[in-house]
Amino acid sequence: MDSSATSWIKPPARPELIENLVSGVDRYNPNNVSILEDYLYHQIRNEEYDCLANLAILKLYQFNPELYNPDVVINILIKALTASPSPDFNLCVSLLDERPINAPLEEPDPLPTLLPVLRGLHDLLFRCRFPAFWDIYRSDELETLRDNYTVEVVGFENAVREVVVRGVKAAFKRISTARLGSYLALSGDDLFEYIAKLGWTVDSATSVVSIPPNPDNQIEATVVQESIKLPQLAKVISHSALKA
Repeated sequence: MDSSATSWIKPPARPELIENLVSGVDRYNPNNVSILEDYLYHQIRNEEYDCLANLAILKLYQFNPELYNPDVVINILIKALTASPSPDFNLCVSLLDERPINAPLEEPDPLPTLLPVLRGLHDLLFRCRFPAFWDIYRSDELETLRDNYTVEVVGFENAVREVVVRGVKAAFKRISTARLGSYLALSGDDLFEYIAKLGWTVDSATSVVSIPPNPDNQIEATVVQESIKLPQLAKVISHSALKA
């Protein structure tokens, strides 16, 4: 199991209490939902992420619709957005699709309005349409999402930029600063400071960013050698002759 899979199953920052809840049968105890919700808001404030713990909340809502809190669900989806291209967002949504529709609420449920918006943002990130993501995310139509939700998620835009970096590292050896800036929604000194933090270099004459070699952006020739034994070849030739 690689390190990324290990950290997904058990993030290094996960407290022992949460580990006991997530790993044991107690994860289905509705009395623990407030503990998991508090942990979600800890993730939001501290730029941490624990998908399995957040999925446990959604599962408890599924089994106990009276516990359902739409703001918690929206925050879980926002955190899952920044895990792209991993399947976290779709895993969360798959639990929502089975949620009882008549959960009692004191105020109108914002999720039916925001879920299509979040699905659209996820689709743009997944398909690496980064400039379109920023245009839509920063549009007037999404002011409610920004003012009521993502503003509270510490480092949200930088977490999205980490999604961009993963995509760029996998696809490019070199990229222009203009193109990279449109992907990151950065320009000027902010862009060059961000590039420097990544450890990437910029050719001042051409404004081209060089991306260090990694397993995804290196093209390596692969030689495929097949071994066909004589009896097998004879059967192929015989079959061809019969068809002719």
